[in-house]
Amino acid sequence: MFTGEYQHTLDNKGRVIIPARLREGLGESFIITRGLDRCIFVYHLDEWARIEQKVKELPLTRRDARAFSRYLFSGAAEVEIDRQGRVLIPQSLREYAGIEKEVMIIGVSNRVEVWSEEAWKEYISAENLDFEAAAEKLADLVF
Repeated sequence: MFTGEYQHTLDNKGRVIIPARLREGLGESFIITRGLDRCIFVYHLDEWARIEQKVKELPLTRRDARAFSRYLFSGAAEVEIDRQGRVLIPQSLREYAGIEKEVMIIGVSNRVEVWSEEAWKEYISAENLDFEAAAEKLADLVF
């Protein structure tokens, strides 16, 4: 399970250090792809295989299923951690997430998310206002 919030800086080559606590759960190589809310989703290879299987089961005849599959898989890349604990984030994903220098890396249960620090701060400030309302709606499903 991935948890926590970590601030890091992208280097000039587009690499970022993945916190040691998260690296342990991700392994030496893992999948990164476009996520929702303009962030990057990061998955352990086993979790990615599970998601891939579920997406394959979506009906090909549904336009939204085809669009979602294209969105998820066309942006995906398998990446490897280097000896310094860094990973290269492809330019297309950096552009998608608006990542230029300051990065927030957060653990979200079965995945890690990578955000531009500015976008994360905006998201948290806006979403905190709705957290209690969401908790009331979802409490029966969670607790």
